[in-house]
Amino acid sequence: MIRFLFKGLIRDKSRSLLPIIVVTVGVMMTVFLQAYMNGIFSDSIESTAKFSSGHVKVMTSAYKNNLSQMPNDYAITGVVDVLKMLRTDYPDMTWTDRIQFGGLLDAPDSSGNTRSQGNVMGMGLHLIGTNDEINRMDLSSTLLSGNFPKKRGDILVTDELCRKMNLKIGDEVTLMSGSMYGDMAMYNFRISGIIHFGTETLDRGLVVADIEDVRYALDMEDAAGEILGFFNDSPYDNKRAVALSDAFNAKYTKTDDKFSLAMLPMSGVGGMDFLIAYSENAQFIIILIFVFAMSIVLWNAGLVGGLRRYGEFGLRLAIGENKHEIYRSLIGESLLVGLIGSVIGIVIGLFFSYLMQKYGIDTSGVMKNSQLMMPTIFRSQINVTTYYIGFIPGVISTVIGAALAGIGIYKRQTANLFKELEN
Repeated sequence: MIRFLFKGLIRDKSRSLLPIIVVTVGVMMTVFLQAYMNGIFSDSIESTAKFSSGHVKVMTSAYKNNLSQMPNDYAITGVVDVLKMLRTDYPDMTWTDRIQFGGLLDAPDSSGNTRSQGNVMGMGLHLIGTNDEINRMDLSSTLLSGNFPKKRGDILVTDELCRKMNLKIGDEVTLMSGSMYGDMAMYNFRISGIIHFGTETLDRGLVVADIEDVRYALDMEDAAGEILGFFNDSPYDNKRAVALSDAFNAKYTKTDDKFSLAMLPMSGVGGMDFLIAYSENAQFIIILIFVFAMSIVLWNAGLVGGLRRYGEFGLRLAIGENKHEIYRSLIGESLLVGLIGSVIGIVIGLFFSYLMQKYGIDTSGVMKNSQLMMPTIFRSQINVTTYYIGFIPGVISTVIGAALAGIGIYKRQTANLFKELEN
């Protein structure tokens, strides 16, 4: 039966060409958009993870409850031992400690008096003697001039902050902030490099220094505000991160100890749960849209084809073929059309997705004033779902369109067949 229907479609291109073209275009767009959106969401999530949240984040219970305030008075102490424990218990993850802080940056004049001041937020990272954090956060692409910190006292400052405070490479500046014990802390830095992230929130007043300098400045010896963990073998996996956090908290978190360790998955940090949930369901939204749109188009194509085949259906009924058999053969034809169009559409969609994945689109000029933490080069990302997602709208919409268009078969009256044939 399938072979018979296939030969009929091949020999009568007017019955199959338009539907196959429609299915091919729809499936191609579905595949490309799925890969594109998967790439955008994955890159955005990974950029946020590498920059601020990690796939999971370890901190004290009190720090977790006041996370937006970056309360270093609730920092993790004995961080060397905590890191050793994490690396032993979770060897399939990469762990790194960081310090986030706020403060006031003071620039003196030649006489030592204050020339300009600016509010800053800062990050203490492992910069001297290692490139791990530089590569992880892709800081090399943000460096406009100067160098990364090479010795104690070096600091990176954003270009906008430099313009606002009239700073240049080599200038001495003083950071005024609060220590881990609540005291006023002051520490002198020398500007070694100027950076630009392309995100207004960061470029307005971010400073980056080596974590050992920040520890010394804020009196945080062997301490860190947070420890970030990253999966070695995969990008962010929300179910895995949530399960890991629940198991960790059940073991280490104590309700009566505000300095006990606690872990948060990325979805629990800074409203990221919405973006993660949306990214997980985006492909289903794409499928629904294309199933609906393609069903309408193929329904209309089926109606047009049905009018042309009105006499054919009448003749088949006249020679004794059952209406149910005609309807089933119509559905069978639609299945073949859907499969053929889906295969062609998936191949074309994968081709364009691969090009997008390899070369990407540079949007740095458009995103230069964006307040979102997003990559400046948009790339698609082909995964397992990309290879089969096109069959869902391609086959389902074709069958729905044929099923709606084929209802007219049951409206044929055999009493009028001979009169129609005579005409």
